[in-house]
Amino acid sequence: MAGPSNPPATMKIAVIGQSLFGQEVYCHLRKEGHEVVGVFTVPDKDGKADPLGLEAEKDGVPVFKFSRWRAKGQALPEVVAKYQALGAELNVLPFCSQFIPMEIINAPRHGSIIYHPSLLPRHRGASAINWTLIHGDKKGGFSIFWADDGLDTGDLLLQKECEVLPDDTVSTLYNRFLFPEGIKGMVQAVRLIAEGKAPRLPQPEEGATYEGIQKKETAKIDWDQPAEAIHNWIRGNDKVPGAWTEACEPLQKLTFFNSTLNTSGLVPEGDALPIPGAHRPGVVTKAGLILFGNDDKMLLVKNIQLEDGKMILASNFFKGAASSALELTEAELVTAEAVRSAWQRILPNVLEVEDSTDFFKSGAASVDVVRLVEEVKELCDGLELENEDVYMATTFGDFIQLLVRKLRGDDEEGECSIDYVEMAVNKRTLHMPHQLFIGGAFVDADGAKTYETINPTDGSVICRVSLAQVTDVDKAVAAAKDAFENGRWGKISARDRGRLLYRLADLMEQHQEELATIEALDAGAVYTLALKTHVGMSIQTFRYFAGWCDKIQGSTIPINQARPNRNLTLTRKEPVGVCGIIIPWNYPLMMLSWKTAACLAAGNTVVIKPAQVTPLTALKFAELTLKAGIPKGVVNVLPGSGSLIGQRLSDHPDVRKIGFTGSTEVGKHIMKSCAISNVKKVSLELGGKSPLIIFADCDLNKAVQMGMSSVFFNKGENCIAAGRLFVEDSIHDEFVRRVVQEVRKMKVGNPLDRDTDHGPQNHHAHLMKLMEYCQCGVKEGATLVCGGNQIPRPGFFFEPTVFTDVEDHMFIAKEESFGPVMIISRFADGDVDAVLSRANATEFGLASGVFTRDINKALYVSDKLQAGTVFVNTYNKTDVAAPFGGFKQSGFGKDLGEAALNEYLRVKTVTFEY
Repeated sequence: MAGPSNPPATMKIAVIGQSLFGQEVYCHLRKEGHEVVGVFTVPDKDGKADPLGLEAEKDGVPVFKFSRWRAKGQALPEVVAKYQALGAELNVLPFCSQFIPMEIINAPRHGSIIYHPSLLPRHRGASAINWTLIHGDKKGGFSIFWADDGLDTGDLLLQKECEVLPDDTVSTLYNRFLFPEGIKGMVQAVRLIAEGKAPRLPQPEEGATYEGIQKKETAKIDWDQPAEAIHNWIRGNDKVPGAWTEACEPLQKLTFFNSTLNTSGLVPEGDALPIPGAHRPGVVTKAGLILFGNDDKMLLVKNIQLEDGKMILASNFFKGAASSALELTEAELVTAEAVRSAWQRILPNVLEVEDSTDFFKSGAASVDVVRLVEEVKELCDGLELENEDVYMATTFGDFIQLLVRKLRGDDEEGECSIDYVEMAVNKRTLHMPHQLFIGGAFVDADGAKTYETINPTDGSVICRVSLAQVTDVDKAVAAAKDAFENGRWGKISARDRGRLLYRLADLMEQHQEELATIEALDAGAVYTLALKTHVGMSIQTFRYFAGWCDKIQGSTIPINQARPNRNLTLTRKEPVGVCGIIIPWNYPLMMLSWKTAACLAAGNTVVIKPAQVTPLTALKFAELTLKAGIPKGVVNVLPGSGSLIGQRLSDHPDVRKIGFTGSTEVGKHIMKSCAISNVKKVSLELGGKSPLIIFADCDLNKAVQMGMSSVFFNKGENCIAAGRLFVEDSIHDEFVRRVVQEVRKMKVGNPLDRDTDHGPQNHHAHLMKLMEYCQCGVKEGATLVCGGNQIPRPGFFFEPTVFTDVEDHMFIAKEESFGPVMIISRFADGDVDAVLSRANATEFGLASGVFTRDINKALYVSDKLQAGTVFVNTYNKTDVAAPFGGFKQSGFGKDLGEAALNEYLRVKTVTFEY
């Protein structure tokens, strides 16, 4: 039996430094069991204590706030005496802006260790993170070294490195790696010292650099260099001190923030911004300010600070003052006063916080920005602000306006301008967007190209809709990629992502009647059905997947241990990135929702291509995503042709997943394109020829009712429609008689009339195909019992149709009509295996059904049917929680249910050794 393990060695430590970083290191050292005998930090500023000192005072640890440690080059005796009285064995300097005398540095038994945010000997000096970025280093990191009398020249104890991302700023690099990993590194270094295992590795002089402190006066941009160098200069000075230039006429000083080289799809069209010394004038666009290097390549700046200190969106530079102030409701006024109290707590030197009170001019520092963001989160039901928001609205009045807009779900960058098509119909006025939706804005297609979308009820033009081009795909994908990699969507918690999807579902419900009316107008959907199914199930889908957002999780896996060490293996489920979703015309909003809800719940961003003939509910949905507060670029909608837009999405190297519902022929082509382009993930819901087997021992009344629904539901424009009914011989004639009787009762008419059973077919080309389909059936010898013709009235109406005596070799027995055509074949009484063989003799396998009172027969048949869904004594019974998808050439992958999430996730395995 193993004996008790030795307790970890502990030491008496003096912590010398400041900031949240110092506070976290202090707290972690205490958790490790070390005795912090004293904390030395900076004096209070504007009545506010440093976080490190505040934390230590709470714990009763002696805190010293010396304004200086030496005078005339000599250590102050009273300071040295107070320090020596503590009996520290090690000095830990996590972040220290003061000069500490060598009498203090060398006093402890173990000496002193210092944290430095670069890979020494590179970037010695006080602005190491800035220079890491300015020089365009591909690797960054931190060093913990033994203090000596040089400037960051002491022996190395520990180093850790990380990748520097192309658009990292000082803040993102610090927050992502240098802060969290630096804390762990300091604790690890102290542990090594306590265990007597800490190395002392002399720093090499080869590769050593020293750069001075970056100050505002030295941060002016040199325009005579490539775009990448300019980008590095801007991000290396973001947020402090801020890279600046003079621009405009008359000249004014502008400071640039939030720079990126990701300009894919951006076109430098907009208002020119003259910049003396620049290779070309800047261009203010909807995406931000485009700048140029001397290599003529572009970079994009998203924020500009004006001379008066006000931060604005670069895209708004020429727009002047913001729109009129919002009028606050009573509840919002209460919230404003609560936030005012938070400002008062953070700014103790301000006697009274007024609308004109400036957060930073009143003494707030970067640590106070973090505190304000957290206080607002508590006060406003988890509302996620970015630090950026505080810099964008520095006065209390502006901050409250920004806060209220976010709480209302308005876009954080001002209201989106929407050029609605308005139409009075169904006792309401519809407001329908008709432009492309890219990066959170409704915009014209490249070249201002448009097309007509047609009302199938009468063949009239509803409106002209923007017709997306290949260049528009590139813009939308670039917007989605930027939103995924750099935007707020990837930073908010999974629970907050769910909250936004719940809000979207609520807005869809508030607009349910408008959406159903648009669906009736644009797709010919019967209004009452659209309320329940097209729109109703769409709302349910978003609510269902909103609930999944914070339940997507990996697992821990026991693996063979690497003895004498141990291993921990875990999996993480991560979003795949930018997804392309290509949807059909039969259920425009519902098919969008089935795929998009799972896609967004998983944390992806999306470019949606609705069917060219039914774009309007997709564009209305895009508007509702803005109202819900879903960040710009997360959702993009491109009406256009499949051969152009769908093809470009399938080929695009930045799209990582395609979800497609449509024909098998097109699905095969998409699958090939996905493979050739970048082996992107793909899920396909394709054609069907779903068999419905009706046995003589069924409930005949129910079988007739459900058989009718299986074929004529949604005018037969239903992917899982029963493409062929097999009816047992002994009940065949009675079944047909009753079906024909019911068909003759169906009211075919205007889909907006509440008593209409059957509306127009979706579009003219489809109507023509249905007529050809029925003509083929008659020609091959099937019996046309009823229907088969276009109804002589305006619009695209087709008679509900019934064929009998359909033999297995016939075209209509093998191919789907995708319309209101019932195909009936007999099978011999009691011959279960024979009818199963006939039912499965198809390359399709989307759905199937069986009607029987015999539970054994039902189980046997459902087991043998080769289809992704089997309905027993029902049909069309789909649910948001039940996975849906086909077998064979009906495709692969699932919509709905937990299984759908996996289509939009990737699994990463992480293995630790310890």
